[in-house]
Amino acid sequence: MEEMKKGRARILIIDDEPAVRNVLCDLLGERYECAGAASAQEALALLRASTRFDLVLSDIMMKGMSGLEMIPHVRSISPDTLIIMISGAQTIESAVDALRAGAFDYIMKPFDLHLIERVVARALEHQALLTAKRHYENYLEELVRQRTEELNRAFNALENSYRTTLKALAVALETRDAETHGHSERVVRFSLRLGREMNLPRDQMRALEFGALLHDIGKIGVPDAILRKPGPLTEREWAAMREHPLLGQKILRGIEFLEGAAAVVAEHHEKWDGTGYPRGLCGEKIDIKARIFAVADAFDAVVSNRVYRNGKTYQAALEELKTGAGRQFDPEVVAAFERIPPEEWKTAKSKDESEGIGTKDESGRMKSKDEGEGTRDEGTREEGVTTRPEPSRFHPSRCRPHPFATV
Repeated sequence: MEEMKKGRARILIIDDEPAVRNVLCDLLGERYECAGAASAQEALALLRASTRFDLVLSDIMMKGMSGLEMIPHVRSISPDTLIIMISGAQTIESAVDALRAGAFDYIMKPFDLHLIERVVARALEHQALLTAKRHYENYLEELVRQRTEELNRAFNALENSYRTTLKALAVALETRDAETHGHSERVVRFSLRLGREMNLPRDQMRALEFGALLHDIGKIGVPDAILRKPGPLTEREWAAMREHPLLGQKILRGIEFLEGAAAVVAEHHEKWDGTGYPRGLCGEKIDIKARIFAVADAFDAVVSNRVYRNGKTYQAALEELKTGAGRQFDPEVVAAFERIPPEEWKTAKSKDESEGIGTKDESGRMKSKDEGEGTRDEGTREEGVTTRPEPSRFHPSRCRPHPFATV
């Protein structure tokens, strides 16, 4: 078979009678590139040889595989190729069978040559429209893909801008409380690791991240005289301090992309048993993100160093979390925390720090909670375990609640 010329439609003519093949090739050869095959098997071999045909013109009754039996093979090998069947059986049933099998049209013998030309022209016009439609659909798909990528890049850039701005705000907030420097960044990492363990969806993870970063934004509304007071707070001052979650929620109200984060800000001091504040929510009425943050926040409070004490070990923090499960913390979140290998928490803790969880001495040995800064007591009145008070009224623990306190 001669090499097909570019730009002209290609037709494969299949008939076991050479005279019929020659007539059709002569008739259509002036306008189209034509090739002939004496059987269905020969035609399928040509199609499998990667020779593309726009149209197959085939007899139905042939030795070996019939034209009808050949149709599904042609459609499988070359889905875009149209098929016209020719048959000497002058019955409606044979035509219906051909169309049901997937033929584009049906011509009866003896055929009119002008009818052949019209049917072929109509089929090729239809095939050209299908090809143009497919190309246009491919173009649209590619255009949509490109635009989607551009929108995703723009969205990610915007989200990163939001994230940078919120981090700067969190750093500014922490300048009012030097004792918790780096706290927001750490609890973000801890919260996100817990969120992944609990299979939070992407939008919830983003809300958890922003909520953890801004959890104490309501302290903007707490007077410095209370927030930085060196001595113990009065009941009236504690009442003002406990308003900061609702103040934070008000600050974020109306900012659409922080709507999910506002739940963390408003509920991060609520407790599983309903003894928390500001609204005394309990159980699953507390937003899942706030429940996750509460565990991450408490863990950071226990393992982080303070000017008045060394951070405790991972195991000590885990025991305190397990003790608080079902009372202060969601038991499922604590269980998720315990499933995560301790090494991952140490990595997250020390990502931006030189030390790991707890404090090491010069030899690299982990110090106990009573080692390090002299024989200073660990007295904390933070939101958790209340221990011996520090003798000095300027001890920072006098102003801060511990995450496990009942205050």
